[in-house]
Amino acid sequence: MNFYELESFITLSKLLHFGKTADKMNLSPSALSRIISRLEEETNTVLLDRNNRQVLLTEQGKIFKKYAQEMLDKRKELDERLSDVGDEIEGTLHAYASVTACYTILPEFIQKLTTRYPKIHFSVETGDPAGAIAAVKENRAMIAVAAIPESGLSMMETKSVVKTPLVYAAAKNGPYTSLQGSPQDILSSVPLVLPKTGLARVRFDKWIRSRNVKPTIAAETEGNEAVLALAASGLGIGLVPQIVLENGPYKNEFEIFTAGNILGYYNVGFIRKSEFSGTITNKKIFDAMVKVLNSYD
Repeated sequence: MNFYELESFITLSKLLHFGKTADKMNLSPSALSRIISRLEEETNTVLLDRNNRQVLLTEQGKIFKKYAQEMLDKRKELDERLSDVGDEIEGTLHAYASVTACYTILPEFIQKLTTRYPKIHFSVETGDPAGAIAAVKENRAMIAVAAIPESGLSMMETKSVVKTPLVYAAAKNGPYTSLQGSPQDILSSVPLVLPKTGLARVRFDKWIRSRNVKPTIAAETEGNEAVLALAASGLGIGLVPQIVLENGPYKNEFEIFTAGNILGYYNVGFIRKSEFSGTITNKKIFDAMVKVLNSYD
């Protein structure tokens, strides 16, 4: 068996389709079938349960898949060792950030890191801040910018950058610019635009349960920018971190109503895994990233 055959098997084990795998590997289906047959002959076992309708890994196939992946990883590590010259770090750092984070917190970090390590490039996935922790856990991102939970995160390290209160934003040309009364009165009578998930929603739901408040929810959406876009239409008042209003394109279009200590502050910063396991190149990038994060002290 060779590395190309192992890669073909790994690809087939993921796609579970001979035609799609053959296209991806630039093979004919018959050539792919011959590769699998050779692997089964060399291992003296049945790796795939295949019929006209589906392809499934056998138990032996699952074991062989793990072995094949380990061999491909070792080859990649060897290639990196053989091609490694000097101490210059080169590669891609995958990050996850909301749109707001991309123009507030992330630029300074990128400048710090690329000044020190000019051959490190960034690949940024943008999305709802509520998805940041999952992106790091699932290894889609080496680092993320998000609100840091008060209770901390298992197997994660965090670096706080800024604190910002949660506030309610009402469109200046909308019907909700003159809110009066207690928070309970306001939230019981004014339509709200809320995030579907995330720390702000958790705090909001906890508070209304503790006060027995029954709010009118006009809309629920993902991402602070989407909350503000709907609030700007006059649909209701939006719940967002103040940093989003202070730095975003909607800066002068809203009246801000404080939530006081009701919902507290966002502690916004970086989230990463405590330890990194992977290729030599990615380990170097991870270590470089940690050094830059430590410079925030």
